Amino acid sequence: MTTTRSRNGRLNETPANERSTAGRARQRAYMIAALEEGDDLSELQELLRTAGVAVVGQTVQHMEKPHPNTYLGSGKLEELKAALKESGANVVACDDELSPRQERNLERALDTPVVDRTTVILDIFAGHAHSAEGKLQVELAQLEYNLARMRGLWTHLERLGAGVGTRGPGESQIETDRRLARDRITALRRRLERVRGSRETMRAERARAQLPTVALVGYTNAGKSTLLNRLTGAEVGVRDRLFHTLDPTTRSYKLGGRDYLLTDTVGFIRKLPHQLVQAFGATLEETRLADLLLHVVDASAPEEELNEMMRAVDSVLEELGADEQPRMLILNKADALDDDGRHDVQLRHPRGLLVSARTGEGLEALGERIEEEFERRLRDVELLLPYSEGGRLAELHEIAGDLVREDTPEGVRVTVRLPATVAARFERYAVNGQPAS
Repeated sequence: MTTTRSRNGRLNETPANERSTAGRARQRAYMIAALEEGDDLSELQELLRTAGVAVVGQTVQHMEKPHPNTYLGSGKLEELKAALKESGANVVACDDELSPRQERNLERALDTPVVDRTTVILDIFAGHAHSAEGKLQVELAQLEYNLARMRGLWTHLERLGAGVGTRGPGESQIETDRRLARDRITALRRRLERVRGSRETMRAERARAQLPTVALVGYTNAGKSTLLNRLTGAEVGVRDRLFHTLDPTTRSYKLGGRDYLLTDTVGFIRKLPHQLVQAFGATLEETRLADLLLHVVDASAPEEELNEMMRAVDSVLEELGADEQPRMLILNKADALDDDGRHDVQLRHPRGLLVSARTGEGLEALGERIEEEFERRLRDVELLLPYSEGGRLAELHEIAGDLVREDTPEGVRVTVRLPATVAARFERYAVNGQPAS
């Protein structure tokens, strides 16, 4: 058996006893792409590496758009067939999402299993999901993606039942499988709704505390988890591979006497499958609901690649409805740049803040920028709290951190800076019935 796709969308490896050379990678992919210009398939190669697949070659055909039936043209397919034999590849990996028809026709023409970019990404997500919610989301995305492809995957099941107990109009096995898949999709959505309810309860608890929320967003492998660890002292796993972090992690971050909530989110990528954006909707809502987004980018990447990654993030944020959120650009991995590189990247992105999550460089300035951003949203409030309202005073300390207090015969007189929404909750304690300007 060579590389195939299982019902859940995972890539199956060639058994060890079928390796043609000792020590050789069991999965050997030959990459293909239809591009208007250029031949850079480095991201697909990195995706395959993360999925545990070796790359043995690539073919790019320059065309305005892929062939609707076979993705590549007939002449290029003949060249590709010869190249596959010579390379020893046992799977073809396409840099685009293929239609079921394109996938079937490619496999017939090349006599080799074919996987597309979406399949590879789904496979990586399946291997990296650890929480119950993450696993449900990945399974849902895989089932929705594979539902339209069951005919191509399971053609051997397209037969009517036969034998005792199966007489009558019957139902083809492929239709049975589709019905079962649809039922499973419905069940998964229900379970995810329950999980969403639990997540919303946690959000409501945080909202009641009125703590400012900051979300780390950006291209996968930009260093978001490293930055979260450095700022909060968390111990989120960090590895040099795509999509290492799938489950959002929220940690408390103290800055200038005030508590903030900092959330690390799943990394984005060019051509992120729509199924994943939908399936991870509850998780990605953390991005949409945050008060401030820190858009973390790999400042050491070549400028053209950096701009492409930023456009990919903008595209996903727009799809999530988070493109209007206040945003700050963080140019991470400053430690990988020389003096000229630092000068160039700051010249091209003057509003960005150059930092290194690995060494801690620039993080003090980052804290100051975050404080400034939230300071603009605060208003001065003067309150008089009765001594019997000690709980409200403790709440103010938790929300605002620093405050000025004076004990008077009537109660505790407090001058504090609060977000407008929080100030409204304390309006009945305002001196002379009016908050300070």
